This record gives sequence, structure tokens and C-alpha cells, in this order.
Amino acid sequence: VQLQASGGGLVQAGGSLRLSCVATGSIFSITSMGWYRQAPGKQRELVAAIPSSGTPNYADSVKGRFTISRDNAWKMSLQMNNLKPEDTAVYYCRSYAYTGVDSWGQGTLVTVSS
Repeated sequence: VQLQASGGGLVQAGGSLRLSCVATGSIFSITSMGWYRQAPGKQRELVAAIPSSGTPNYADSVKGRFTISRDNAWKMSLQMNNLKPEDTAVYYCRSYAYTGVDSWGQGTLVTVSS
């Protein structure tokens, strides 16, 4: 599975962005997908994850502001509302496959200005 993330950019605090992640390859082997982020000088952290069936889960810091969705077998989105400067990071999409394959996208930069 190969992942391509897009949608990052510069936005003012309180604004919105929508990230997309498109998968190619063995897309029907994917069981769950998620978004992670890494801010400068910090470790990569989970933002939100969504299984192929079931309830998404979110980091406490984004609950009520971000919404993850699985649009179809090959596309996942992250709607980010009421963005804050602390949301500034490189955002990565990740997928897990029942074959054990763990794939990462290349990252898309989100910058939130105060």
C-alpha cells in the first residue's frame, strides 16, 4: 500500500483545513487508517484513527474539533475546524493491512498562525 497525503497549508487560528489521504496498491487489504502528526522537537503522536468498521478514536486535544472519515476503500479525510497554533505540525497518514503491512504517507505541513 502506498499513501499520498494532501491538503495542508497555512491558516489563521480559528480556521479550517481538510486533509486527504489516498491509498494505492492493495487497498482492499487495509483494515484501519489513521492520522498522526509531528510538531518540531516533539514525538509523532496519534491524532485520529478509524477502523474499517467501528468507532473512530481521537486524541483528547482534537476531540470536538477534528473529524476523521473513511470516504471509500482508498480515501480517508480529516476535517480540522477551529484550528489552534498548537495544531501546527506535519501530518502523516498511516494504514494497517490484515497482511501485516504498515504504511506511511509522506506528510503534509499544517501551519496555524495566531
